Amino acid sequence: MTDHPSTYRAADTHREGIQWDDRASLHRNDDGGGVLDGAKGVRKGTFAEMIRFVMMLPEGERSQYHIQKAGDREYSYAEIADLATQEGFPAA
Repeated sequence: MTDHPSTYRAADTHREGIQWDDRASLHRNDDGGGVLDGAKGVRKGTFAEMIRFVMMLPEGERSQYHIQKAGDREYSYAEIADLATQEGFPAA
């Protein structure tokens, strides 16, 4: 998994495309967020692993979750489903 800055003096911290190996965590939509939000993650791993996990859930449960990716970016189920179908999405 990547952590930033990734080089000495942070000269190469921006990489093009989706960083599938960034740190990510799966959260329930109703977990309340807040100061201790990081501790409320249901599962942790790479961004690609979290997308795969959500897509393996029963269809009726998928929309109950979101992914928080490194850099405080939150992905809704609609975004997760779209990313899972992208050509560059890594195979399991």
